[in-house]
Amino acid sequence: MKKKLIAGNWKMNGGLAFNESLVAALRAGTVPPDCDVAVCVPAPYLAHLQTLLAGSAIALGAQDVSQYESGAYTGEVSTAMLKDFGVRYAIVGHSERRLYHGETDGAVSAKTARALAAGITPIVCVGETLAEREAGQTEEVVKRQLAAVIHVNGHCISEIVVAYEPVWAIGTGKTASPEQAQQVHAVLRAQLHAATDRSALMRILYGGSMNAANAAQLLAQPDIDGGLIGGAALKAPDFLTIVAAA
Repeated sequence: MKKKLIAGNWKMNGGLAFNESLVAALRAGTVPPDCDVAVCVPAPYLAHLQTLLAGSAIALGAQDVSQYESGAYTGEVSTAMLKDFGVRYAIVGHSERRLYHGETDGAVSAKTARALAAGITPIVCVGETLAEREAGQTEEVVKRQLAAVIHVNGHCISEIVVAYEPVWAIGTGKTASPEQAQQVHAVLRAQLHAATDRSALMRILYGGSMNAANAAQLLAQPDIDGGLIGGAALKAPDFLTIVAAA
């Protein structure tokens, strides 16, 4: 039986004192053995978090990774650099990266390949905007985004984690209903099933404002295998409540 995965995305938040306080509170809580937990932190804090998380059941994740191995790419962070700090997961193709940094499906696919080659598990994000949902394009959009990743990484696609993040539900306080989320997760599961016979073992996370109040209902859905948590990941009691629900 596959474990649920709860991954916190701190986004552009954190600080030396804040990190120490939050991680101390997380470590004081309980991480059940049947649930994987990770925190994806800003790149400047990877070394700090590597130290703070040492010996704990919480894995370290990055919020992005370069599609390039090395070279003249100012500001980029390579997989080799992430490996130096014990990074286990890397978020790839988050909607904010697609929107604010112009990341294309091709770039997301290349980043996924780079992470896989380095032994880092990519958390590949897909999701539709409000306009796309209202136009009835949800399935078309998420299938296109995932298809690009499958096309480039089909030989090892079973090693990725997928995160469905409806863009209209990120940071807005809006959340897809459990039924809406399950419907899209089922579409993604079917697409993965067509690509690999290991699809049943793959994890598809929900990433649209999952919080302490709605986590249990969302996680009870048959194709929701965890959460990519934003704001609630910055509050230890809320994050631990979500972990317990998983």
